[in-house]
Amino acid sequence: MNEIIYQPIGLLHTPFAEPKGAPIQPCGAEDALGRAELRPELAPALEGLDGFSHVILLYHCHRAAAFKPKVRPFLDDHEHGLFATRAPARPNPIGLSVVELLGVEGHVLRLRGVDMVDQSPLLDLKPYVPRFDAPAGPIRTGWLADKAQDAPTQKADERFS
Repeated sequence: MNEIIYQPIGLLHTPFAEPKGAPIQPCGAEDALGRAELRPELAPALEGLDGFSHVILLYHCHRAAAFKPKVRPFLDDHEHGLFATRAPARPNPIGLSVVELLGVEGHVLRLRGVDMVDQSPLLDLKPYVPRFDAPAGPIRTGWLADKAQDAPTQKADERFS
């Protein structure tokens, strides 16, 4: 396979200076305020985004631990294959968060529900559209079926860095 190289479109600014102690999902960061500061020349690309209540952020987990094929994730005491988890210790440490968009000011997005570490490089963003992004029909959540409700109370520990 060929190497793929991306350039960040901006930086994410959050209250979380390091992985340890950060929320593990946006549901655990409902009141956490942050902002996405895009490169100024990308401001025109934000036109129309202010009509959406939420955005999908794709970012580089720049403080993630090294890749491990099996991890002991939060919410469980057993190891699972990495791809059956949302742990950041991935071959390509790409994070995905759906956050509330509070406003667009020039090349800066004001956000609520940020769960990423401060200064995370932003790779892309997209408007969240439930009709497109939330699957219809029965959903299976594997080993998380009886554990996901506990995510809002969990914070990252040394496994994240």
